[in-house]
Amino acid sequence: MQTVFSKNLNDSQIAIIGLGYVGLPLAVEFAKKYKVYGFDINTNRINALNKGLDDTLEVEESTLKEVVQAESLILTTQATDLAAANIYIITVPTPTDRHHRPDLTPLVAASKTVGQVLKKGDIVIYESTVYPGCTEEDCVPVLEKYSGLSFNTDFFVGYSPERINPGDKLHTLTKIKKVTSGSTPDVATLVNQLYASIIEAGTFQASSIKVAEAAKVIENSQRDINIAFVNELSKIFNLLEIDTKEVLEAAGTKWNFLNFSPGLVGGHCIGVDPYYLAQKAQEVGYHPDIILAGRRVNDSMGKHVATELIKHMMRKDLKVLEAKVLILGFAFKENCPDYRNTRVIDIYRELRSFDMDVDIFDPWVNRVEVKREYGVELLHESQLPNLNHYSAIVLAVAHNDFLKLNLQKSIDQVIFDVKSTLPKETVDARL
Repeated sequence: MQTVFSKNLNDSQIAIIGLGYVGLPLAVEFAKKYKVYGFDINTNRINALNKGLDDTLEVEESTLKEVVQAESLILTTQATDLAAANIYIITVPTPTDRHHRPDLTPLVAASKTVGQVLKKGDIVIYESTVYPGCTEEDCVPVLEKYSGLSFNTDFFVGYSPERINPGDKLHTLTKIKKVTSGSTPDVATLVNQLYASIIEAGTFQASSIKVAEAAKVIENSQRDINIAFVNELSKIFNLLEIDTKEVLEAAGTKWNFLNFSPGLVGGHCIGVDPYYLAQKAQEVGYHPDIILAGRRVNDSMGKHVATELIKHMMRKDLKVLEAKVLILGFAFKENCPDYRNTRVIDIYRELRSFDMDVDIFDPWVNRVEVKREYGVELLHESQLPNLNHYSAIVLAVAHNDFLKLNLQKSIDQVIFDVKSTLPKETVDARL
């Protein structure tokens, strides 16, 4: 077997492929100890980062400028600049298509980019969430094809699933335990040592790449199923005229009750990852009833919110057709600019299907990008609209600024609190 490129991690030069919510914090943290090349196909993104500007808000401007100006982090859109590296870490998105099937297009493209500069002894580590077997069965052949090298003879791979939580300033990269793995025992040890050099919380070396892949994909599948359970409870308790939050608070007094709350399940992880596991299960002849049932429940919540809002409007004898409705929030979670796979769009589309005049206000997200991706024109982020101009208001995302608003139910307006964060007596309905 070919000897791994170096037994001394200090000789490492690392290339990070994809500089989004996962890749950028990783590149910056590694750049504090190693020479790092950060690659992204988005020229605007690279130009902004070179100025110290991160629109994901995951990295402080001063920290980013420090590693860029020291040239320990080289930011580029040119794949040829990556040739100097001997460790490649791929952190591109792994979305699903409109039929909820895994879309490996970004992953394959990144593998091709790395394959074209791959050298003997190099290591390629994947962090993107995938189904068990994807790294070795789907990605390695691409690396071999474009490099002309042989797997586990000329080059090696590892898998260390990302655990980034967008917008979370407490559980940041170095404070979350990292799962690692490698394609040979020696490589697994080296990959583990590499991450251990920056992760304060420590690492866990999995027995194989497939085990590490499976561990990642079930983390979010488990959360998805638990949230689906409380979402279903919220529908049941609504019919029984019981407040769901009060029920959960009472049940939560038991020491082993799991604390989950109903709500919209969006984002690039919980609302996507279960489909990767479901796809692989079906390929081997098993239909994953619980996983897919959880997805159906959670994907139905936007329509449920819209339906309940309209019911409350009708009870107050408020006009529905052409009624003005304000949705507060478009990001997939509070205090975060990330709107990927946001399920707020489901509320908007369902209300629009009743010919309602719907505005969305969210100062956290990029209006231009939302318009391009969803075709929806958000209100300008500089000024909160007059709340009195609307027959109904949906608090869809609990941004801190929204919680300070003086929202009070009245006879001529319906207030729906999706996140159940406002005082019960001030709203007409909540999940």
